[in-house]
Amino acid sequence: MLYWWDKSRQGGLDMRQNHRTGRGQARHGGRRRAGAGVTRRGFLLGAGAAALGAAGLWLRGCVRPDGGGASSGPAAPAAGEWRAAWISYIELQGMDYTSADAFRAGAEAMMDNCAALGLNTVIVQVRPFGDAIYPSALFPWSHICTGTQGVSPGFDPLDLLLTAAHGRGLSFEGWINPYRLRASAASPGALAADNLANTHPEWVAAVGDGLYLNPALPEAAAYVVEGVAELVRNYPVDGVHFDDYFYPTTDPAIDAAPFAASGAADLAGWRRQNVTALVKAAHDAVKAADPTLRFGVSPQGNPDNDMEQQYSDVYGWLAADGGEAVVDYLCPQIYWGQGYTLSNGSRRFAFENIVPEWLAMPRGSAALYVGLGAYRIGDGDGGANPDSVSGWSTGRALADQVAALRAAGAGGYALYRYGSLFQNSAWPQLAEAERAGLAAANSAAGPSA
Repeated sequence: MLYWWDKSRQGGLDMRQNHRTGRGQARHGGRRRAGAGVTRRGFLLGAGAAALGAAGLWLRGCVRPDGGGASSGPAAPAAGEWRAAWISYIELQGMDYTSADAFRAGAEAMMDNCAALGLNTVIVQVRPFGDAIYPSALFPWSHICTGTQGVSPGFDPLDLLLTAAHGRGLSFEGWINPYRLRASAASPGALAADNLANTHPEWVAAVGDGLYLNPALPEAAAYVVEGVAELVRNYPVDGVHFDDYFYPTTDPAIDAAPFAASGAADLAGWRRQNVTALVKAAHDAVKAADPTLRFGVSPQGNPDNDMEQQYSDVYGWLAADGGEAVVDYLCPQIYWGQGYTLSNGSRRFAFENIVPEWLAMPRGSAALYVGLGAYRIGDGDGGANPDSVSGWSTGRALADQVAALRAAGAGGYALYRYGSLFQNSAWPQLAEAERAGLAAANSAAGPSA
């Protein structure tokens, strides 16, 4: 996802982003008690310490103790157009946590808005900073709930969000940032004593003021996968979603020792193998819990950045099939408008050019959706083209992009982000017009599934 502090040129080599999702019948009920299952101590003292073998991640601990799916009304893969919105920790941080009733009211209003827009899926950031908005045996409470990481709000926000979404027929995907523990010195400010940065500093790579699990370490990757397994074991989510934040830097120093020990000759290729091992293991953990659940990733819209900066092999992930499948879908973040032009004159990333480039990539079983930049409303996409701002000030920029996606045969879209459409204090009238355009376009297209 792209956050407010990181809206750099996505077309260049310094872009970061995140978004995604899947659709199915909403399901809620029969959930296992949060916190049940493996504990942090049990994981660390057990086979999780071995984590990864030569062939990839260890997954035995990722299967539910009862060996089956957890709840009634399992979600099915998308049968129609996927229509999603990302609900980030920024929106969640602005909700009222003073009581369960206050939070419930906010969650219900949020899901009402998404349903009225004609969406069928919400992608909610449940694990933003190596923490969680639900009781977890592996991760501390997120600071977005109370202002202090590790402190419970006294109720379960995820349970209330799930109930609100499923009650309105919305599919719910839990969005996880797999490696990030801290984005900056202030985000979050103080880390809980049981944050992995404190309990396992040997797993952590510092990049500027940010702290990240080192993607080269099998033990860290296995812990992330167990976190995915805990989520799908304890909650009736309809899927799990990873954003685009994989390797936090291209600096060879952060994994020099494990790279040297690996005997590999190609650093970039080896790093892509590390990321693919994690993503494949997370996918398999989701499927082990319930084959009907979906797992997807929202990579950057620039495939070069994905391959050479994030080390995410989007070509291989899309092409994989059967038992080799790595994802159920990709949703690249294509946050550029029609005619988008780089300062060097290149129009590769113009919406009308980059969408066909993605659609032309060979695909196995994975679906392909497109992430759209609702946050561009009124501000523009930073292109060198003269209409880089005015093109995002029409009141129907997003509806026009949706129409173009349908004409091109894309499987659906996700909007980044909810707040840009429903909490836009900078451009309230434009946001209202964009909402009306999207709702009309979705209504005209008919039911999504």
